[in-house]
Amino acid sequence: MSDATARLSDAEMADLCALADGTLPAARRPALEARIAASPELQALLERQRRAVAATQVLASEPVPASLRETVEAERSSRRSRYDPPRWLIPRIAAAGALAAVIAVVAAVALTGGPAAPSVAEAARFAAARPSEPAPRAVGDGRLALDVDGVVFPDLLQSYGWRAVGVHRGKVDGRKATTVVYQKDGRRIAYAVVAGTGLPRPSGSDRRELGGVTFHTLRVDGRPVVTWRRLGHTCVLIGTAPPSELLSLASWRGDGP
Repeated sequence: MSDATARLSDAEMADLCALADGTLPAARRPALEARIAASPELQALLERQRRAVAATQVLASEPVPASLRETVEAERSSRRSRYDPPRWLIPRIAAAGALAAVIAVVAAVALTGGPAAPSVAEAARFAAARPSEPAPRAVGDGRLALDVDGVVFPDLLQSYGWRAVGVHRGKVDGRKATTVVYQKDGRRIAYAVVAGTGLPRPSGSDRRELGGVTFHTLRVDGRPVVTWRRLGHTCVLIGTAPPSELLSLASWRGDGP
């Protein structure tokens, strides 16, 4: 372990990991980024953590072998009586690099009973909640005056006839998320963006490529859902519209894939 790593507290290590995966609150970024800029060791540590995040995303998108599933389930069945991992375990492991991060993902499943990231289904259920704020104004070029880390919400009125009617903010299993609700002819749809790195892509969904973007269509609680990624963030559309219409709405891109 380097001297710089040894000097980091558990909270500071957690903040560095959050900076790497995009979930660190904006208010805490300047001080940490200044400290990292003055330390080549911390710069290298941040880069290793970013590679670790990328490795876990790849792992999350791949099918899990049956043998690994069986091993994890066996570990889960005995974990309660044997081991309660300290809160700092996963951030400290992540500092070792991409391979350790992959091991950490398996450990998190085995020791906590589930993956670290929320699922697309959870994000879809969050999106379906009633709005609690008024709709943002349109700013032209098919955009609304609202974004999540640069992921801009679309103004769907001119091109598609869907009017923004409200906003809902909250968290999906600890991650900040924002939803814009749209209405057309008595029907409603909800467009949610979850902060942080992309969520694991849903298994068993229909996959389609449009304009270089991969869209997944599935059903959550009987309702059609389309999910995809923009600027590395997970987006979700759910509502009383057929999957083909949701897919057409989802294909709107005002800021690149």
